[in-house]
Amino acid sequence: MERVDAGRDGVGQVRMERDGLERLLGAAGAESRRLRHALALLCDGKWWTLASLVRSTATSRRTIEALLRELPLERAGDRFRVPLTHTPDYQDLLAVAPPPEDPVAHLVPHYAHVLERLTELIAGAPRSRHVLDHVSATPDTVLRRALLLGARYWLPGTRLLCVGDHDLTSLAVKLVHPETDVTVVDIDERILAYIDDQELGVRTRWADLRLGLPASARDHDLALTDPPYTPEGTGLFVARAVEGLTDEGRVLLAYGASERTPMLAFKVQQALSELNLTYEAIYPDFNRYFGAEAIGSAADLYILRPTTKSRPAVTSRLSRLTTAIYTQGPQSVESAQNTLSAPHRGHPGAPSPAPGLPPDFHADLLVGDWPKDLPQPRVKLATWPAKPYAAAVDRVAIAVPPGLEAALPRLLLATRAAHVRVIGTGLQPLPDVLATVYTSSTDDAGTLDAVRLPQPDGEAATVLRRILDNGHAKLANTWREGLIAVAHAQGTTLTKNEARALIREAAPWSDDLTPLEAPLHRLSALPQAVAATVSALTTTT
Repeated sequence: MERVDAGRDGVGQVRMERDGLERLLGAAGAESRRLRHALALLCDGKWWTLASLVRSTATSRRTIEALLRELPLERAGDRFRVPLTHTPDYQDLLAVAPPPEDPVAHLVPHYAHVLERLTELIAGAPRSRHVLDHVSATPDTVLRRALLLGARYWLPGTRLLCVGDHDLTSLAVKLVHPETDVTVVDIDERILAYIDDQELGVRTRWADLRLGLPASARDHDLALTDPPYTPEGTGLFVARAVEGLTDEGRVLLAYGASERTPMLAFKVQQALSELNLTYEAIYPDFNRYFGAEAIGSAADLYILRPTTKSRPAVTSRLSRLTTAIYTQGPQSVESAQNTLSAPHRGHPGAPSPAPGLPPDFHADLLVGDWPKDLPQPRVKLATWPAKPYAAAVDRVAIAVPPGLEAALPRLLLATRAAHVRVIGTGLQPLPDVLATVYTSSTDDAGTLDAVRLPQPDGEAATVLRRILDNGHAKLANTWREGLIAVAHAQGTTLTKNEARALIREAAPWSDDLTPLEAPLHRLSALPQAVAATVSALTTTT
């Protein structure tokens, strides 16, 4: 291995290096513990990369780089250390104590097999999407989250809600505490499909938290979230977590900021304070990540307890639709602040009104943010998928602001209108399963027209269409009634219990969720599963 020594010429060079290092440590004051810890690691003979040193010390990349500039280093590729011959020069400057104690570090060695499995699962997971602020937690972190949950709470039979789960904490909990009831809500279809593929008994629900929390994701004992690290993102994710809890529930929140940016941490904690939560515990630097070097590849773990004033505060927070909640990409808070015009801003990320309706489309109802001079009745975008619109409407216009395009299939499933026009940018083609409900077309401006198809022929197609026509109803209930109707048309009798048994065999995941909540891979599996239950009717009856 090639080694390049920094080289020094006598005592004078040592003094110069010490002077610069001591100035850096002196300027940091009490917070120099981070720097001294990093110096101790560099002097212990081990080779380090910049990323591994940032993660091990939970110190921002900029701070570590400032330390490295003051040290002689020997290098081997992208790795470095203080030469062993020079480490005695720094012994009096090293940290006198390790970082804060990990409350479950003593348990980790007993779960080596789980750590190995989690390492494989995280390595095989879908790639991070920077526009969703994805940064993967280390396998060790995900395991320790599961261990801490078990150390503080009785988990058998306990209901845990993961509000977003790119880190796969749900799988860690099921591997360590298989009797825990775990549900994941996430906007990323790939993550939901990957979690389901592991067959560990985790329930998955699709949700864009800016629009709402699925009805089946309520009444949990615990909620865990690692949200976008903006005040808007953290406030929204924690508010949804509280919404998913019982009155005696707890929220576990991963949140981190650089030691250089205390004002950002203050703004996030202000957003938490506005939800009237109490802080039961904060474990410093508990979470470690592959990336996020600007915040030291680390985040604290908060344990928050709602108060009697939290639910009204959550309702107030959730009444403000904010599309920009991330730190990166077109949905970032900074992007919204730079692009929103002053008359429409209101708050960072507030969607701008859609342009007026074209003269060839006479809508009965407007969904989303439209110009105020339009005469039609209107519904908030977040209300539309939450509950069915009471009046029957034939033509609906939906304005989809940038960043909410993934909600398009659910926005269409939320209505029985004959013609829906969707105004937005970057709208994707409809998934194949919706071709049983709509024929669709997109013009050059990106406007999508979805025209409802007539009722289909065939028993399986009729049952499938019945399910998709009732987007707000529990999928298994609509399916059951469809099978009973088919059996009746055949001149036979099918009991509710018999229909339920057929459905559970074909789609054991279908209990207690609506088509609007179902991940796309579940919706895509519906045609085959429905056909299987219809074919089984002859055997059952």
